[in-house]
Amino acid sequence: QVQLVESGGGLVQAGGSLRLSCAASGRTSSIYVMGWFRQAPGKDRESVVGINWSGGSTYYTDSVKGRFTISRDNAKNTVVLQMNSLKPEDTAVYYCAAGVTYYIGSFLLRPGSYNYWGQGTQVTVSS
Repeated sequence: QVQLVESGGGLVQAGGSLRLSCAASGRTSSIYVMGWFRQAPGKDRESVVGINWSGGSTYYTDSVKGRFTISRDNAKNTVVLQMNSLKPEDTAVYYCAAGVTYYIGSFLLRPGSYNYWGQGTQVTVSS
């Protein structure tokens, strides 16, 4: 089992920045991919970005390209999502996810590529 705990959400004005962290514990040696997803009220869950844990390759959804950056710290079993130039439409609960199968490319954005999910952290961007 892998446990995931997100932190760093909050309220920010449009154009501002937030940094989300996700700490993994448990059987972290089984992790091959990690990702971030989000869900706004009344909307379906949306993929944001995924990262291959070993090679570091990433894949972003179009709406966040150039604004969000994912990074990993293998030694600390942590993945960070740096979010810049935030927009009101980025408002959502952000979920961290971890998967135990090796994926690259667009597979990193598929919810089915992930086996474990965090509880989520709220991000609110005011206009």
